[in-house]
Amino acid sequence: MIEARQLTKTFRDRKRGEIRAVEGVSFRVEPGQIYGLLGANGAGKTTTLRLLATLLQPTRGGATVAGFDVVTQPAEVRARVGFLAASTALYARLTARETLAYFGRLNGMAEADIAARTRSLADDLGMHDFLDRRCDKFSTGMKQKTSIARTLIHDPPVMIFDEPTLGLDVMAARTIVQFVRECRARGKTVIYSTHIMSEVEKLCDVIGIIHDGRLLAEGSLASLRASYRENDLEEIFVQAVGGLAAPAGGNVNPP
Repeated sequence: MIEARQLTKTFRDRKRGEIRAVEGVSFRVEPGQIYGLLGANGAGKTTTLRLLATLLQPTRGGATVAGFDVVTQPAEVRARVGFLAASTALYARLTARETLAYFGRLNGMAEADIAARTRSLADDLGMHDFLDRRCDKFSTGMKQKTSIARTLIHDPPVMIFDEPTLGLDVMAARTIVQFVRECRARGKTVIYSTHIMSEVEKLCDVIGIIHDGRLLAEGSLASLRASYRENDLEEIFVQAVGGLAAPAGGNVNPP
C-alpha cells in the first residue's frame, strides 16, 4: 500500500548550507498494517511523512501510495490519504460539525455522506458532547479529535498520523490509540509517527527507527528484541541511534 524507495530530501539554508533532512529512506507498508516511525524530534519523521503526503517533493528517490506515484500522480495520492500534521490548526469560528462538513465538501462528498460519516467519527472519537461547539472553545484533546476526524472524513484507505497524542492527557491519548487500533481492524493502512515508546509497543506491527534522516533499523517488536537481545524498546532505540548494529539476522541499517 505504501512503498518508499531511497526517499531523499535536501534543503538549502543560507547559513548552514545543504541540510539533508531525509536520506535514502526505503520501507514498505502492507495493507492493514500499522507502521511505526520512531524517532526523536528532528530525526526526519515529519519530512518523510510530508513527502509521502505530497506536501513536499523528494530531491531524489520516490514513493508510491495505494499504487500512485507521489511525484507524477499527487492528486490521486491525496484522494487516498488522510494526513494529520502536528502543526495544522483549526478554523476557530467553525464548530466541529461545520469543520467536518467543510472538509467533506473539499473532498467532493455528498451532504448525506458527510452527515453519516460525521456521526460515525463522533461515535468512534467521543465527539458528540462538543460537535456543535466552536473550535476556539476547545481543550487540546477536543482539538486533536476534531483534527483527526477532519483528516479522515473522506474515509481514506491510507492514514498518516504525525505525533497524534502530543500534549494530550491520558484519557484523550487512550481514545486516539484505540481509534487507530480500530482503523487497522477495518483494513486501513497506517503510518504512525511518534517518539512515545509505549504507543509503538501497543500499536505497531512494524517499527522503523529513524535518526538524522536515515532509517537505522526496522522490524516487528519481536524481531527487534531478538536482533538486539534486549526486551526494552527504549534500550533498542538507544542502541540503534548510537550506531550499534544488531547481531546477524536483524534488519538493521547502521549509519
